[in-house]
Amino acid sequence: MQPTPTTPHFHASAGLIIGRADGPVVRATGIRYARAARFQPPTPEPPATEPIRATAPAPACPQLADPRVDQVMGGLFAALSFDEDCLRLSITLPTDLRADERLPVIVWVHGGSYVSGAGDLAIYDPATWVTEQRVVFVAVTYRLGLFGFLGTSSTPPNLGLLDLLEALRWVQRNIAAFGGDPALVTLLGHSSGADAIAQLMLVAGAPGLFRRVMLHSAPLGLTRNRQRMLRAMSRAVGHIPATASTTEILARESAVIKAARWQGLKSGMPFGPQYGAAPLPPEAEIEAAWAAIAPHIDLLIGATAEETRFFAVIDPTFNWLQRLPVAGSRLVRLLTSVTSRRIYLAPAQAFAAHQARAGGRAWRFLLTYQPPGSPFGAAHVVDLPLLLGTQASWAATPLLGEANWEEFDAAGRQVRQLWADFARTGMLPERVVIPGVLEVEKAVAGNQ
Repeated sequence: MQPTPTTPHFHASAGLIIGRADGPVVRATGIRYARAARFQPPTPEPPATEPIRATAPAPACPQLADPRVDQVMGGLFAALSFDEDCLRLSITLPTDLRADERLPVIVWVHGGSYVSGAGDLAIYDPATWVTEQRVVFVAVTYRLGLFGFLGTSSTPPNLGLLDLLEALRWVQRNIAAFGGDPALVTLLGHSSGADAIAQLMLVAGAPGLFRRVMLHSAPLGLTRNRQRMLRAMSRAVGHIPATASTTEILARESAVIKAARWQGLKSGMPFGPQYGAAPLPPEAEIEAAWAAIAPHIDLLIGATAEETRFFAVIDPTFNWLQRLPVAGSRLVRLLTSVTSRRIYLAPAQAFAAHQARAGGRAWRFLLTYQPPGSPFGAAHVVDLPLLLGTQASWAATPLLGEANWEEFDAAGRQVRQLWADFARTGMLPERVVIPGVLEVEKAVAGNQ
């Protein structure tokens, strides 16, 4: 397809990229940033000699269905395909971009416990944010689960992290062609995506790839002392024949998850980055590495007030406890409070304080919003519709209960403004409160 005068097209280092107009935004989707053979590190995609048609969503990495999550988020993959060849990214920018504009760039790293998700899900649609705040938004899809996050005797670990690094290098080479400023790249991640970004901060040369990070619900309380679990998982993989199908590998992944089941809270996210393997330092050195990078990377980190209530609602064990007479509800509330603090809230506080103590700029946020008529309360994921997606896409889930979208979106507009201001400047007020929705506070050294 050759561009016409009305077809959005971009002359980038990667080649001539043809996108599509979509009302107030232009989208260039499913752009290949690298290639990778199965269980091998990625290699950057060379410049194309023919026009790149960027009009289809990026395929999702093959993944196991989780019936518990599907009952809440089900149907969201209906418009996407699945393919091991998933190293793609999608760009959204304002239709009325001026030739002389250089906008802040937000790179989205999706969550899903390192085993599920995709960059181009409908609930991650950035169009409202892009048009309101004039930012360029890049959504990255990368390898997950056994394909990207478990090393064995014959396969390297951290392949998904290496994918993300290649995507960031692609952004540095090409984003100016889309009106983005390569010196103003902010990484935004949720859940395991936020954890992945925290680990990318440890990589040598990180300040050359991004300037700021916004970490939502990073499960930093699950990332240390995983060696015993990883050994059990590696044993469960066994030998994977070179001819194994995608279906056969996913079956092995199911066995790996079962092997991790008895490893305590960490078994809730068995896959993930492994310290001491490229591109990460040994676990004993990570605090020093984060301290060294702190003055060069601005940080916004936080969580929801009842993170694990999401899992309490969908997990049959918690549902059984909830039904116990007298003490059931109280016990679930206690478990939710303890696990939310241990996995998400306390580590976020400590991370922000460490950043400030090392001379970096850091802000913490807490989402307190409890949607009316929703059993989830201020749970994991409830913060995302303040930034991404549409009323129609979020209506497909019960997370927002009976919330009035107009009122909710009015609060979202304030959050999108704050987060965009941070992406532009690395600064926020000392304290911001959106009553009943969100609290933001500047972190100081020792404030844990």
